[in-house]
Amino acid sequence: MPNIIEITDFTDPALDVYARLTEAQLLNRLDPSAGLFIAESPVVIGYALDAGIQPVSLLMERRHIGGKASELLQRLGDTPVYTAEREVLARLTGYPLTRGVLCAMRRPAPEKVEAICRDARRVAVLEDIVDTTNIGAIFRSAAALGIDAVLLSPACCDPLNRRAVRVSMGTVFQVPWARFEAWPEAGLDLLRKLGFCSVAMALTDRSVSIDDPLLKQRERLAIVLGTEGDGLAPATLALCDHTARIPMAHGVDSLNVAAASAVAFWELRSRQ
Repeated sequence: MPNIIEITDFTDPALDVYARLTEAQLLNRLDPSAGLFIAESPVVIGYALDAGIQPVSLLMERRHIGGKASELLQRLGDTPVYTAEREVLARLTGYPLTRGVLCAMRRPAPEKVEAICRDARRVAVLEDIVDTTNIGAIFRSAAALGIDAVLLSPACCDPLNRRAVRVSMGTVFQVPWARFEAWPEAGLDLLRKLGFCSVAMALTDRSVSIDDPLLKQRERLAIVLGTEGDGLAPATLALCDHTARIPMAHGVDSLNVAAASAVAFWELRSRQ
């Protein structure tokens, strides 16, 4: 049965996760095993539960208990569900609950690059991308367009950031992801050992068109995308096997990295 708790005290320590802890504090770098993250909306929370992620508590508008969250609550056993009216929750969290339901969840154990790439044919590699909206959008495109895994440089932002999870529509729980311990030389060397050919998405003198037949013929391909603004680092470009560009019209020289990822994932998808 759902364990419904009416909010009467904003200082309750059980509400810290929603009201007073920053994203960095939720991540808990000193003890990753104790890390938490926030998932938002019944659909996204459902995907997280499907992936085996453990809920800690929920925060939701009272009207959703018998409404759009009712089926979700049946999956949560006696997990605490803190509730109040929308205006009260906005005062507590400092922002309106767009979807009306938040869930604090335990961070899953980190995956290893080798493990998630074992059977992969197409992987996305993200270098130093720091915008959470871009990360979420890239994961959503990766899920929709056949990317088998997403790999992150050490400086990439957290895919389990609340905004990234929301923008991804829960696909961060569907597409396996892992973080390189070192980048770029060690990371690209590891990919090469795993049988991947790497293609950097960048505008350079050596760039070929993204529809080059040679790229599409590669059995295992790592699509490398760079940070907002500066793009890929020179060292990364020098180490990748190929460099490709997206042909564009009207003098436009580049796309937002999330938009570029969708084009690249579609064009370079595995044909087998």
